[in-house]
Amino acid sequence: MAESELYKKGTEIRRQLMGAATADKMATTVYDDPIMKKFGDYAREAVFGMLWSRPGLDMKTRALICVVSDTAQARWPELAIHLRMARNTGWTEDELSEALMHLCGYIGLPSVREALLTAKEVFHEMRNEK
Repeated sequence: MAESELYKKGTEIRRQLMGAATADKMATTVYDDPIMKKFGDYAREAVFGMLWSRPGLDMKTRALICVVSDTAQARWPELAIHLRMARNTGWTEDELSEALMHLCGYIGLPSVREALLTAKEVFHEMRNEK
């Protein structure tokens, strides 16, 4: 099946947000079987190719929205991915930690605690990659 323009655009945006090394690693580990490849292809086209490229919000703002959404829904593996994206779009560790702390009064301490533990791991990983 030929790659659509949205798929190509999504691939480019995904690599930009995740970092090329992380995107390539996910392609060869997470999305390396037929079932997950279908999911990955869909996400690349529909989410990254369509949603992330819409006008009206910059990528930095979109990344923070994902961090907040993941935290509110207790989606820890996705939060790790979106924290990486948020850092790659320019959010600092302090800004992201403060955004998570702000959620304490809205979604509760247990979820924010888990989010901060996830952030601690992601930030440590990213510092060691440099």
